[in-house]
Amino acid sequence: MFNFTKFAAVAAITSTISLVPSLGSAQIFKGETAGVGDPVHTMFVTFANQAGTADIDIQVNAGQTLTRSMLSGARGEIDFFSSVPSLVGLMSNGARMYESVEDAPEVAGNIRAILGFEAGAYHPVTLDGSGITDWADIVGKTVFTGPPAGSASATSEAIIRIITGFEPGEDYEAVRLSWGEGYAALADGKIDMMVRPAEIGSANIERFGLSGEFRVLSIPEDIVGSDDMQALFGRPGRGMIAFEGDVYQGQQTEGMITALSFTQFIGTHAGVSDEVVYAATKAFWENLDDVHATAFFLQAVTPETAFTSVNVPLHPGAVQYYEEAGFSIPDALRPAE
Repeated sequence: MFNFTKFAAVAAITSTISLVPSLGSAQIFKGETAGVGDPVHTMFVTFANQAGTADIDIQVNAGQTLTRSMLSGARGEIDFFSSVPSLVGLMSNGARMYESVEDAPEVAGNIRAILGFEAGAYHPVTLDGSGITDWADIVGKTVFTGPPAGSASATSEAIIRIITGFEPGEDYEAVRLSWGEGYAALADGKIDMMVRPAEIGSANIERFGLSGEFRVLSIPEDIVGSDDMQALFGRPGRGMIAFEGDVYQGQQTEGMITALSFTQFIGTHAGVSDEVVYAATKAFWENLDDVHATAFFLQAVTPETAFTSVNVPLHPGAVQYYEEAGFSIPDALRPAE
């Protein structure tokens, strides 16, 4: 469990960045990540910016659904992408959103990792006046759970199901929109609640406290130890986290808030050259002070957390750097000879 204290909001990063090719680079690499304001976006753009200092030019296409980005990356259609650990097994088994994708199990083996990181927590947010002050109040309400094609919506609905027993479409209305539409719908009063993965202290969450009051619902203590919740905490890329409720201005839940945390990793595919991945990895870690200055949550990125939730083999180029720099690489993450 991690405890977080107050900190200042960081400046937003633009949604689509095309890093200008340097004189020493003959190739622009394609990258995809989530939308602006998402910690996954912040991390990916930070990685791309640092790679640029080593003449590895990554064109970042933001605002993408990561289930699709991972499939495109596995197919070699893009070179770098934000990766969700929980999706690796689904792709390998052709399950859920990959059920009708014939080549998903085959291409899943092409995914390689560069580094993992702690991204944030699922925030169940409701505004003052919504009538929701407790999980039981969700019955009959409209709840934004995530985008239509992503994995976040299923996770959000699982959290609600474990805590309340409520089913979407029966006990409450689950609304699936893009992330930006979800924020706007809550602000405009078109929905009653939003479950949003975000970094602790997110400026996008904080803004609800700048014009009024809001509440982040905490996972009840008697639910934390249940088998179902522990199983959810134990899934790839998931865990339990706690943070102070007053980290946000105008937030009404007192004391510590217990939430579902999420972690991710920067991915690439086996076809990207060792030299390119080595240079990008080295540039990121050798400019770690700049990384930490980008956003508060990135201060948790250290050599000790480099392989957080990584559940695919590391790219050989990344391994080369980590060995040279003296990182302790788990044997399970070393690529097969």
